[in-house]
Amino acid sequence: MKRIGNLYVQIISPENIEASELKARRGKSSQYGVIRFDKNKDYNLQMLHEILKLKTYKTSIYKTFKVYEPKERIVFKLPYYPDRITHHAIMNIMESHFTNWFTNDSYSSIKGKGIHKASSNLKLALQDKENTTFCLKLDIVKFYPNVNHDILKQLLRKKIKDQDLLWLLDEIIDSADGLPIGNYLSQYFANFYLTYFDHWIKEELQIKHYFRYADDIVILSYSKEHLHQVLAQIKHYLNTNLKLEIKSNYQIFPVEARGIDFVGYVHFHTHTLIRKSIKKRMAKVFKKRKNKATIAGYLGWTKHANTKNLMKKLLPNDSI
Repeated sequence: MKRIGNLYVQIISPENIEASELKARRGKSSQYGVIRFDKNKDYNLQMLHEILKLKTYKTSIYKTFKVYEPKERIVFKLPYYPDRITHHAIMNIMESHFTNWFTNDSYSSIKGKGIHKASSNLKLALQDKENTTFCLKLDIVKFYPNVNHDILKQLLRKKIKDQDLLWLLDEIIDSADGLPIGNYLSQYFANFYLTYFDHWIKEELQIKHYFRYADDIVILSYSKEHLHQVLAQIKHYLNTNLKLEIKSNYQIFPVEARGIDFVGYVHFHTHTLIRKSIKKRMAKVFKKRKNKATIAGYLGWTKHANTKNLMKKLLPNDSI
């Protein structure tokens, strides 16, 4: 397998750094970090090029805060300069390589993919009713915090031979335990960490109907017994190769019994509903009618499911 090189010089070029800074500031021009950066913009851009060229870059100290939706978790945040610009500079060059390495079956944080693409492709798979009678649904125990740095670095070295780039990626990887949620690079590292697993599922196990969004995994089959065999193989692979474990609340069930709760929708062979927790939040937002952007976002969700009766309940007399 041919490994790629000659990447670091592209990443640290003044032209790429300048273009990456413009990307990093989109929608954030009023933030303190951007305003402070702009006071000496040209100098800061030049200095970032220099510290990357001399390999004296070091990840700044993280700030952390908690979010509670859709579930409680700790989010990590880095300063705009130099870190967030540096991450964009890396991904400006590396994004196409990462996406080429991914299979078509992962959907999280990938351009042209996402929640609605995952749902749409799952709906298409369910048209093959004979081979989608049963579902295996699972996710991984504390996936982001449990990503093993040594294994991630080894996997990256299977694809990348540029030692300077590997130095920079190693520095960022080792800046926090696991993969810090909130880092721009973390979402790509997370997908990449499971990419060889994805290929194993598709090419070795020959699984036709497989869907992964971050660490949420859905596998469909004609047989409950087949899915139990697949589950045992997955447990062994993840533990042996990636030092990961699946949660004990995995499920193997007939699709007709309750539908597949995945990426915010509940998918049946004949129709698709919105997840109950999302419907509850929608009801609260529609009742208050204060935040038009949030309302529009929820209305977008309704376009991808069978929501005629739901909308009659939420908006019995008018439309927003």
